[in-house]
Amino acid sequence: MNVVEQLQEVRIWTKRRDEKNRRMSLVKSWLRGSILPADHIVDAMEALISPGDKVALEGNNQKQATFLSGALSKLDTHKVNNLHMLISSISRPEHLDIFEKGIARRLDFAYAGPQSLRIAQMIEDGLIEVGAIHTYLELYGRMFIDLIPNIALVAADKADLAGNLYTGPNTEETPTLVEATAFSNGIVIVQVNEIVDELPRVDIPASWVDVIVVADKPYQLEALFTRDPRQITEMQILMAMMAIRGVYERHQVMSLNHGIGFNTAAIELLLPTYGASLGLRGKICKHWALNPHPTLIPAIESGWVESIHCFGGEVGMEAYIAARPDIFFTGKDGSLRSNRAYCQMAGMYGVDLFIGSTLQMDEEGNSSAVTSGRLAGFGGAPNMGSDPHGRRHSSPAWLDMISNEGPIVRGKKLVVQMVETFQKGDQPTFVEYLDAIAVGQDANLPIAPVMIYGDDVTHVITEEGIAYLYKAQNLEERKLALAAIAGVTPLGRNHNLSLNEQLRKDGLIAFPEDLGIRRIDAKRSLLAAKSVEELVEWSDGLYKPPGKFCSW
Repeated sequence: MNVVEQLQEVRIWTKRRDEKNRRMSLVKSWLRGSILPADHIVDAMEALISPGDKVALEGNNQKQATFLSGALSKLDTHKVNNLHMLISSISRPEHLDIFEKGIARRLDFAYAGPQSLRIAQMIEDGLIEVGAIHTYLELYGRMFIDLIPNIALVAADKADLAGNLYTGPNTEETPTLVEATAFSNGIVIVQVNEIVDELPRVDIPASWVDVIVVADKPYQLEALFTRDPRQITEMQILMAMMAIRGVYERHQVMSLNHGIGFNTAAIELLLPTYGASLGLRGKICKHWALNPHPTLIPAIESGWVESIHCFGGEVGMEAYIAARPDIFFTGKDGSLRSNRAYCQMAGMYGVDLFIGSTLQMDEEGNSSAVTSGRLAGFGGAPNMGSDPHGRRHSSPAWLDMISNEGPIVRGKKLVVQMVETFQKGDQPTFVEYLDAIAVGQDANLPIAPVMIYGDDVTHVITEEGIAYLYKAQNLEERKLALAAIAGVTPLGRNHNLSLNEQLRKDGLIAFPEDLGIRRIDAKRSLLAAKSVEELVEWSDGLYKPPGKFCSW
């Protein structure tokens, strides 16, 4: 027997499958089919999870596998330790408790919103070893390459007795985590709200699922994308008017993604009024990659919107979505079928424009939501807020970004940052150096956690005006255009105002008056709905807002 034959003889090709079968045999006596009694969850997880495992925990910025994350934090560290956690959004205290207790050690994540201060401190204290701060798509992608999960802990609305799952309007990242685990011989553990005889639809088949447990309470679901129109300011309305006139109309933007701030909510609420007065209905804003924002209801009802694909659902929008199947992606049961990975992909490659906001921007247009002592991460902004060089389909907006001549040219996705010159607490948005640089150094990250790189940004909108960065011929022109709309921030104060006239002539900047906008016209009376109650009226009573948004 030669060496090759000897190696082939001893090679075992089913190690992951054999190990899965071994672990599942340890909990077999507790299972009825795939259903596990809730009081056995900690014991079962201690049997199914081994030290050093890669564990994908559903904890995105809206839907949380709360029962399973709570159980994970109760495991005996003598049995389970040094886990490598894959969590898209660090949103709950127990997500970090497991690191303080030693249950987990290494972390790959995308966003840390509510826990951003604590995670920064824990990294500094050496309690967490960060693999990388990802975008959502990047983290999902790596789960099929080099971060393949041994365990997935996810949440669904319902299961049937056969083990099929219904994820409901908030499917979000569940299929992605389950598929990466199930088809690599990992173990899929699912918490459900209830077990029923018949599901409204099957979102995940039983053959992908190993353990189902009925949680003691429904999984956590946040109304993260609801903005009360009462809180929209006249400054935000002015900026929204500039966005519609100076970007959407100018470049014929048909497909887009909006961030979740009050400034983009203002745009949505101005489409049926200000946008209509410009004769733009049917000419802009027809196709969206977007969560079902309640502030879009007036635009939908007045015929602006043709399609919306969603990352997730939104509390209170269920009945409205079911009644508008021509607009939303829904199942036969009428409920939304969202998918975070697919919608991130659509927002990256399928749309003409991304418009969002940030906490800091430097003189070159680099921006980040990571500030001093706060490691928030990125979420999906870097995917959608970037120009994907793989794009090959054209559109008027994409072609309008061509700034050079030649036989081989390419367009560019519109990446718009919409910021007020000062944040709350009189903190300037425009800074000389991003805090992200120092935060990255303190956290021993190999690169600074920049959210959106300046060379991807095509437009910046402030209350002062618009900088058309895509027209800049060099870095110096980019800096001048940004400084011209930076207000009285340090960046703006150092700007030579005498240069503005030439910048306007060259089309590098535009002030409201250049766009035919009078500042005094930026009034709340322009909003199609001025309160949540009026959004309900626009929906013909179908929108059922959470109690905290009800003031009537």
